[in-house]
Amino acid sequence: MVLYFKAIHIFGFVAWFAGLFYLVRMFVYHVEADGEKEPKRKILKEQFTLMQKRVFSIICNTAAILTWFCGISMIYLYGMEWFKLNTWLHVKIVLLLILTAYHIYCGVIIKKLEQGDFVMSAFSFRLFNELPSILLLAIVLLATLRSTSEFVGTLPYILAFMVSIYFIAKFYKKLRHRKSEAK
Repeated sequence: MVLYFKAIHIFGFVAWFAGLFYLVRMFVYHVEADGEKEPKRKILKEQFTLMQKRVFSIICNTAAILTWFCGISMIYLYGMEWFKLNTWLHVKIVLLLILTAYHIYCGVIIKKLEQGDFVMSAFSFRLFNELPSILLLAIVLLATLRSTSEFVGTLPYILAFMVSIYFIAKFYKKLRHRKSEAK
């Protein structure tokens, strides 16, 4: 029985991350639509708002609930003694709580973008979109290594991954800027 919950748990978190990656990418495009002239700007912003609400409610929320339900079910099936002994899982749950807060904040951003109240730049959203990548890497490492001490040993690599993402994003921003100047 636990293997079925594990399979559905994996399916759930893959869908959850996919939804979050797509959702925040739409935030980038939503903000970039402000640079368009009317009526194109209005049409794009309305379409992005509709798409964001659907991805958030249908994909992200459903997948998050499925992930949490199956994860908690596995803990129940393995037993509390197993849970107490596996400290890597405690760290994983903290990371999942951070991911859940990120998820909820994305819902707030949707409302703010719809009202025209959100002022984060497209570049900031691009960086914001990388937070789930970092959480995914950390969660997968924990689930694979199943050792808190081995996970701590990977932290410098996770930090290097974060720094490289930042510099790649900055480089990409410069390339886009050069392309727009060349036009």
